[in-house]
Parts: sequence; structure tokens; C-alpha cells
Amino acid sequence: MSKKLAGAWRRSRTTNAGSASSVRWRGRLTAAIVMSLTIVGSFGVAGPASAADYPSWDDVQAAKGNEAAKAAEVTNIKNFIVQLQDELQVAQDEAEKRGTEFQAAEEAFFEADARATAIQSQADAKTTEADTATKQAGRVASQLYRSGGADLSLSLFLDGESKGATDLLSKLGNMNQVAEHSNGVYEQAVAARNTAAALGEQAGVARDERESLRQAAQTAMEAAQAAASAAAAKLEKNQELIVTLNAQLTALQDTTAKTVKEFEAGEAARKAAEAAAAAARGESADGGQLSSQGWAIPASGSISGTYGYRDPISTGGGSSGSFHRGTDIAGGCGIPIYAATSGTVTYAGWYGTYGNFILIDHGSGVSTGYAHIVNGGIQVGVGYQVSAGQVIAYVGTTGASTGCHLHFEVRINGSAIDAQPFMADRGAPLG
Repeated sequence: MSKKLAGAWRRSRTTNAGSASSVRWRGRLTAAIVMSLTIVGSFGVAGPASAADYPSWDDVQAAKGNEAAKAAEVTNIKNFIVQLQDELQVAQDEAEKRGTEFQAAEEAFFEADARATAIQSQADAKTTEADTATKQAGRVASQLYRSGGADLSLSLFLDGESKGATDLLSKLGNMNQVAEHSNGVYEQAVAARNTAAALGEQAGVARDERESLRQAAQTAMEAAQAAASAAAAKLEKNQELIVTLNAQLTALQDTTAKTVKEFEAGEAARKAAEAAAAAARGESADGGQLSSQGWAIPASGSISGTYGYRDPISTGGGSSGSFHRGTDIAGGCGIPIYAATSGTVTYAGWYGTYGNFILIDHGSGVSTGYAHIVNGGIQVGVGYQVSAGQVIAYVGTTGASTGCHLHFEVRINGSAIDAQPFMADRGAPLG
């Protein structure tokens, strides 16, 4: 089993309708595992077991010939199944906790980024205003200089002796207005410059806060990914044990003449069928339609939600924020999700209200995110190199979601932007 099972351990919070979804992930969260919860619900939990403690098929064969030994082995196997399920649950809960903390840390970064951007925009506007006022003050000063500057009043007085007192008073009044206007323009320029400087300082503080929160989000992401990887590793180890234990339990409880060797053969056939089904799905094949620029539409379907402010959504998977940072594509449960273009997977796991989530780094500060993936539907792991149009997951409704859809994001230097114009410019329009 590979990292493709990274999402399989997530316990279901919502129902993902559609047979396509069931076919794609039932091989990862087998019916045997689910059924074991019902079978062993009334038994106690055994202590931690080593590999040597689990019964072998030879142990099962030997126990079938003795009723007392068979009953003891049945109880033993049931206890082991409960223990393995509990271990998985602990790992799952830790991964979910860390994933939720990661999302909260990124939300804090997003808010700080928005504040820093807004303050910087105000500072830039005030700087432009100050530049305009300064130029205007310069023009007034130039006009004063050309009209006589400091000797303007003397010129007016001498001119008034020859043309009369009324004309002189009129010109003195005009001179006073010019001076007042000049002072006003100068004061406006100074005020705008001071405000721009103050806002620039605030923007600097906001940027420092943003960078601090960016680092905190990075640390949270690493912790979340470590927890997700640990849960996936636990699944990989425990799933095969649980399936084998269930088969052994069935063999012990079988009252026919069917031998343990026949059960073993059945297990081998089951594994072969799962491998064939995975190959038939073509999980690593390029399925997206590529544009001339090498970009693919991440999922088929109509747009059901756009980038921007909206009313929060609250479900059993939590409550979303009031700003929607992605584009929702409603195409049905279980349909493929494609990598928008080539890149490296930087996160694959639980992400708070986004449910199961994948983040891909495409270089040059560009990354894309894919949310609400069906439980067990993540087909890639951290560090995977993916190509444009490669199937990376399947659509679900995990997290704060009211129905099966893909929440698709585009981020530039970590900040989400409107994905619709971005993708349209690359020849892969959404919807």
C-alpha cells in the first residue's frame, strides 16, 4: 500500500452519495474493517501487541480442531481487532486536530495579509496625494516667483501710486488670496506626506506580523502533515492485519468442511481483485484536458460558488468563514479531480472546514488547492511530483460542505486570489 491511501483513514462525517464514490474508496476502507466494529462491539480491548502476538493461519488451523481452543482464539482475535481500531482512531483524531490547527494558522495569516495589503494601499494613495499636492505647491511657488516673489507687495504699491488706491486695494486683496492659497496647498502637501509616512510605518508592522504568521502556518502545516503521515502509516500497518484477522475469525466460526487453505486462497484472490480494480481506474493517468499553456480544468461541472464574501456555511464539519477563497465546482460525487498543472504536492490530509485537502506547489509562487475530497479519495502524498491533468483525488463533501463539489483555490505567494480569471487566462476556464 502506498501514500495513495493517505486519506483512507478519515472516518466519515457526511454521506457521500453515488456508486462511483463507493467503488473508488471501498478498496481502501474495506467492508471487513467496517464490519469488525459491529462484530466486536461488546468485547474488551487487549493490551498493545507485537507482531509475534497475532495468530498465524497455523494457529487458526490448530484451534479449529478443539472447541475450547477455538473459542479462546475467537475472543483473542476479536480483542486484537478492537485494539487495532482504537490505534487507528487515536491516529485519526491526532491528524484531524493538527489539520484543524493548520487551517486556523493559515486563516490568521490570510487575515494579516489582507490587513497589510489594505494599509499599504492606503499608504500608496496618500503618497500619491502628497506627490500631487507637492507638485501643486511647486507650481504656486513658481508663479509667485515669476510675478515678483518677495517684492510683489512693493511692485503693487508702486503700481498703485500710478493707477489709484482702489486698484491697489484690489490687487492687494488678490495677493492675499494667492498667499492663502499657497499656504493651503503647502499644508495639504505636508499633511498628506505625514499621513503617508504614518501609514507606511503601520504597513511595515502589518507585514512583519504577516510574515510571523506565515512562519506559524508553515510550522502548523508540518505538524499536520506529520500527523497525517503517521495516520496513513498506521492504516497501512493495521488494515492488512484487520482484514487477515477477520478472515481468520470467519475461518474459525465456519462450520463447513472448508479449510483454512481455502480461506487463504480467498484472501489472495481478494487482493488481486483490488489491485486489478486500482489499475483499471487508471489513477495515475492524465485525464484532464490540457490547454496550450499546459493547464487543465481541475474538475468537470458547473460553478456553484465564487470567490468573495458570502454567508458562512455551518455543517457537522464546522463553520466556514465569511470570505470564500475559492471557486466551487459541482460535478457530482466521486468524479475525478485533476492537477491544474505540474508541480509538487506540499500537503495532503485533513484541513479543518476544508475536509480532506491537497495543496500543490507549481513554482514561481503559484500553488493550487483542492478541498472537500471524499474520504479515502486522496491519491497522492507529500513530495509527489504530479503532471498537469493527472488524477490526484475524487470529489466528496467532507468538512463544512452541503453537497459533493470541489473547492478549488489558486494562491500567489500564499495568498488566495480569484481562480476564475487566473484559469481563464491560461486556457482552462472553470465551469
